[in-house]
Amino acid sequence: MQPGLWLVTSILAAVLGMALLEDGVCRAPDGKDGFPGVPGLNGRPGQKGDMGEPGKSAQRTGIQGLKGDAGEPGPPGIPGNQGYHGPHGPPGLPGQPGPKGNKGKPGNILEQPRPAFSASRRSPPSKGRTVVFDNIITNQESSYSPQTGEFTCRVPGLYYFAYQVVSSGDLCLSITKNRERVVSFCDYNSRDILQVNSGSSVLSLAAGDQVSISTDPARGSMIYSGSEADSVFSGFMLFPQTG
Repeated sequence: MQPGLWLVTSILAAVLGMALLEDGVCRAPDGKDGFPGVPGLNGRPGQKGDMGEPGKSAQRTGIQGLKGDAGEPGPPGIPGNQGYHGPHGPPGLPGQPGPKGNKGKPGNILEQPRPAFSASRRSPPSKGRTVVFDNIITNQESSYSPQTGEFTCRVPGLYYFAYQVVSSGDLCLSITKNRERVVSFCDYNSRDILQVNSGSSVLSLAAGDQVSISTDPARGSMIYSGSEADSVFSGFMLFPQTG
């Protein structure tokens, strides 16, 4: 048989077979399932899908548990930078007195200042009511001024002052401290003879205090000025005061 004829015959047979199947004239029984084929290759990855909507937050329905035990302290951290100095706080309350100190060594009286002076009148300048004793006899520590007639305290303490003034008439004199009268002494002379007006006192002086002798013209100020007798003003420290 020629190849072309065989091909035509095969095609006709196939067409007739299909026609018969569609008409239900003659149908062969179904064959058995074949064996599974070999798995195919993996397909290509699909495109990225769109982002979904955010989910709703769930309500907390659980019961809170008990507080756990404290953990171990962690290691010390790195020290921070030094801050600025804060303002000074208010003074604290006074502390308790300290114990009494040891007794000091005995002082040397020779090393202590000992102000003392004595002066008489020769040719004194006029200083109002202040009686000036211009002739220095003694002037330790240079505390007495023969120009002003005043003793100026430099070492606080108790001082003794005394004067003897010769008068030729009525005379009232006062020992003054800082120009204020402390004590006064008066002599009334009606016979016009020389007599002595004297007085003394112990004064407590602070540094800077001044002591002098002053007159009271209203009651008499007749001081003798001559070579027959001397008028003297003296003073010295009895002992210093501290504290």
